[in-house]
Amino acid sequence: MIRRILAILLVAWALGFVWFAAALPRPLAVSETDAIVVPTGSGGRIERGLEVLQLGAAEQMLVTGVDPAVQPDEFQAEFAVPDRAMDCCVTLGFSALDTRGNARETAQWMEERGYNSLRLVTADWHMRRAAEELAEQLPDTIDISRDAVRSEVSLYTLFLEYHKFLAVWLVNALS
Repeated sequence: MIRRILAILLVAWALGFVWFAAALPRPLAVSETDAIVVPTGSGGRIERGLEVLQLGAAEQMLVTGVDPAVQPDEFQAEFAVPDRAMDCCVTLGFSALDTRGNARETAQWMEERGYNSLRLVTADWHMRRAAEELAEQLPDTIDISRDAVRSEVSLYTLFLEYHKFLAVWLVNALS
């Protein structure tokens, strides 16, 4: 009996990993939301967030998890952010150290502004866990649009991220 249960769990785990790796989230067509949220990390995230912001699809953008050593003018120069956009529309969040911290920082930022919708811009392999963490921190009334940035991710990274996602999903499901 125990062997069967273990075999079923192993097959479920393996099929889940195949799904996780083969069906990575995709980029989202540009549509309007109140805000754009970009956790720092792999390449292309900030550029995609700025692209959508400059197309006028959101009022503001939060870049969460910025290293405290980064100065706003350095960020602006590195990503060629126009003065107007930097002054009015880009917020650098310095308090988050990880994905859960990104979600807490985002929830506070969204509440302070009274926003009801956001576009989450992160890597395809990171999207499921980031969205799960956000959904846990935000009220159910906040609409989260998932805009995944395509990446060339290693099997090792997918393996680690799958297990991190499973852990977050289980904790959230049991709470």
